[in-house]
Parts: sequence; C-alpha cells; structure tokens
Amino acid sequence: MNDSPAAPVVVGVDGSTAAFHAVDWAVREAKDRMTSMRLVYVIDDEETTGRCEWALECARSALDRAAGIVADVAPALVVATAIERGKADQVLLDASRDAAMICIGVDGRRTGPLGTLAATLAKDAHCPVAIIRDTHAPERPQVGGVVAVVLDDDADNDAVVHQAMKEGRLRHAVVRQIDRRRDSWVRRFPEVRVETVAAGTGWCFNGHDRELPDLAVVGRTDGARIGGIETPNCHPIVGYPDCSILVVRD
Repeated sequence: MNDSPAAPVVVGVDGSTAAFHAVDWAVREAKDRMTSMRLVYVIDDEETTGRCEWALECARSALDRAAGIVADVAPALVVATAIERGKADQVLLDASRDAAMICIGVDGRRTGPLGTLAATLAKDAHCPVAIIRDTHAPERPQVGGVVAVVLDDDADNDAVVHQAMKEGRLRHAVVRQIDRRRDSWVRRFPEVRVETVAAGTGWCFNGHDRELPDLAVVGRTDGARIGGIETPNCHPIVGYPDCSILVVRD
C-alpha cells in the first residue's frame, strides 16, 4: 500500500449514478489527504466487440462528467482521467498498488452481497477501499449522519477506529462505536447507560453543559493523591475531587 502524499485517490467510473456519487464522496478524501484524484473508466473488450467507438465515447462522456463533479466541489484539486482496457477488477487491483484509496459506487437499492467487483477489491486491494451506496441525494452525499465502527480485539482495530474518527470529523458525522471487545465493561453491564467522553474536551457535551458527577470511582493511585490536590479540575473526571469519591482497593 502506498499512502504517501503523492498517491492519488482512485475512483472507478462506469457512467452510473452510483459511480458519480462515489466521485463526489471521494473528493473529500483527496482534499483531506492533500493529494490528487485519478478517475478510471475500464472498457472490457470482450463485452464491447464491434462497438469500440461507441465504448470510447461512453468512456469520455462519463469521465468528463466525473471530472466536472470534482471541479464543482474542489476547483483546485488536481484530477487525472484514464481509459483502461481489461477486466475492471484486475485494472483497479493494479491501480491500488499506487493509490491512497480505491473508491467505487454500487446501486443503493441492492441488498445482500455487493457483487464480485466490490468483494474482490475489499479482499485483495493494496490500499483502503470505499464502497459507496448511492442511497443519498446527489448533492453532497454522505455528509452528516452516522459513521459506525466496531471496537474489537483484532490487531488492526486501533487503525480502524482512527479512520472512523477521521471520517466523522471530515463528514461532520456522529461516530457510533459498537463495543465487541472480549473484556468490554459495556457488554458486561448492558443495562447501564454509558456516556463516552474524552478527557480534556471541556464542559460541553453534544451541545449541552455536562452534569457534574455525584460520585467518582477511582483506583489506589488517585486515592493516594486526594490530599495533595491543590488545583481544582486537574483530574480527567471533571469536578474531581469536589464530588463523592469511592476508592477501589484491588
């Protein structure tokens, strides 16, 4: 995988509405990564036998429209277009060797398996793969809403969650973290309402003032420091130690 600044975000363009949605979605990725975009149209010669000129005209038209979408959203973004011949999966797999991301669109009305191309890229691509359903309005799709991510024990989970947080920031979306870790306390106590708050992020939470805690549960280390705390609110728990405190001894 090549994720250097020079590696472009590559989008497979086939003239479909779904592909144009994928182009629009990918523009933000390219801007955020401060890189360029490469729009690729693949002509399968076996499927276009005897219709070469027609296929080329379709390809040029689709790429012109896709490039226009990029120009509307990010006029300064560098865009390259290419007409390749072969099988779409192999062409895009080859392109993934020198891409920051591969992005394709799929029909949003489709349910179940996403198809051979999406499955092949998801399994074998050499870079991140975005499979975008065209379920949103064409004007700025996939902005806002919810980005979901699973917290689990896989070796790459930190990288996965990191990317989800970046997508939430990039698309002004809520990030929904689904905790499937073996030692997840949330899973052990599903009846308890849990609010996730990053330490040091201030008093505001979801646009509202946070309610100060009535009880802080801390370990032996914090318990030993209680008497020496001189600066209020220097602890990750806002309001500590002005609330009730339960010191846990293991």
